Amino acid sequence: MNNREYPQVVSELVNRGEEFVVATVVRVSGSSIGKPGFREVISSDGKVIYGTLGGACPDSAIVERAMDVLKKGDARMIKVFLEDAKDTIMGMSKGNDDEIHVETNCGGIMDIFLEPFKRNERLVIIGQGGRDEIEDSLVSLGKSIGMDVIVIDPNPVLNSKPDKVVDPVNTPIDDFDFNDEDFVVVLTKGSRDLQVIEAVSRHKVKYVGLLASRKRIREDLETLQAKGVSTEFLKSIHAPVGLDIGAVTPQEISLSIVSEIIAKRRKGMKE
Repeated sequence: MNNREYPQVVSELVNRGEEFVVATVVRVSGSSIGKPGFREVISSDGKVIYGTLGGACPDSAIVERAMDVLKKGDARMIKVFLEDAKDTIMGMSKGNDDEIHVETNCGGIMDIFLEPFKRNERLVIIGQGGRDEIEDSLVSLGKSIGMDVIVIDPNPVLNSKPDKVVDPVNTPIDDFDFNDEDFVVVLTKGSRDLQVIEAVSRHKVKYVGLLASRKRIREDLETLQAKGVSTEFLKSIHAPVGLDIGAVTPQEISLSIVSEIIAKRRKGMKE
């Protein structure tokens, strides 16, 4: 196993925005091919794409636990027993999720640390161009709560600097690569509401909020339903966007939006 390749593998996965798990042997007692420091990288589809824990037995056994760790987002220590058939059956009957019993002749015990690497959540703000104090404030607040902030806007006028600006003229909204960790806030204010929301509806995202009057929201949703956008998606839209905190100023409105996003994030972590 070439440890010099490990940083390159991890760097490539991060740059591509892929999720993965690193499994590392931290302790071994008894007989085992794997030694402390052995590690492997497991992709989000359950494939070992780098390294080994010491052979096919522990490698294959750990994948299922790695996928559970990736789903929940919490690191975890797993104890792997490399034992004979009788002890394996007895161990499996205990039903301990922090233990894996593998039938092999090694006879050792391995403590393996599973560390998930999740995509960072993104705040995707879709604007209509020109000066927008709500958009500007959202950029600042989004970054302050640790989100990657992307602004999709043909001509943004911002004091706060987002992580990325996308020009919908050069990269149409239909071609933007939304993902399931995205929180999307639509600030197009009528000009492109229907086009934007219809485009977002084709992707699985975590949150969609629309800033609009109740009259325009009703008209937009009716039109989108007539165009074939699913009722389930339309019901999931937060409109009017933001928690009802009596917000009036642009800064207060942006704070109400971020508060709603935080509530959604924390609820999701508990689910």
